[in-house]
Amino acid sequence: MEPAVQLEDEQAAITRLRRGDVRALDVLVLRYQVEVTRAAFLITRDRGAAEDAAQSVFVRLIERIHQYDPRRPFAPYLVRCVVHEAIKIAQKRERDLSMDAGDDGVTLADLLPDWTSDPAGEFERDEVRRAVWSAMGQLPPKQRAVAVLRFYLEWSEAEIAAALSVPVGTVKWRLHDARSRLQKLLAPVMSAALTAWLGV
Repeated sequence: MEPAVQLEDEQAAITRLRRGDVRALDVLVLRYQVEVTRAAFLITRDRGAAEDAAQSVFVRLIERIHQYDPRRPFAPYLVRCVVHEAIKIAQKRERDLSMDAGDDGVTLADLLPDWTSDPAGEFERDEVRRAVWSAMGQLPPKQRAVAVLRFYLEWSEAEIAAALSVPVGTVKWRLHDARSRLQKLLAPVMSAALTAWLGV
């Protein structure tokens, strides 16, 4: 739970932004930039595209802040906007690029759970991380988005449904399909820890 001061600062910034004070956007950018850029990166699989998605949403927030209902939590609203933007970018990239697009500069390893702490497991851990990154890239962007929100951000199915404006049943279906695909793609490197992480 965040300190009340941070929550008050966030609400004050939103109120100021709704009144036309563009400088209030700085508070929201500082608070959420890392989280939304990370989510966008895991969906787009490209650092520049992720930064573009986050920046685009923050800039549009100036014009669209009145669409946000201040009685609801702000984070799900913002993440929903970024996830939709990232899905759109990922779908466009997948139409424009071949399936063999490079993944230089991947930092997914920092985001995965540390399954072992012994040096002997280092090689296996790195291999699993590369395999997970590759497998996630083979999911359709909408499935990848739900997988990112569930597995990396650890959102509940209800939170994901609210953020994406889809029924919980749709989230469950996308997660089920994503898990099934990931399980098949990762079978060669599947370990007990990875199985537990996927919930399969």
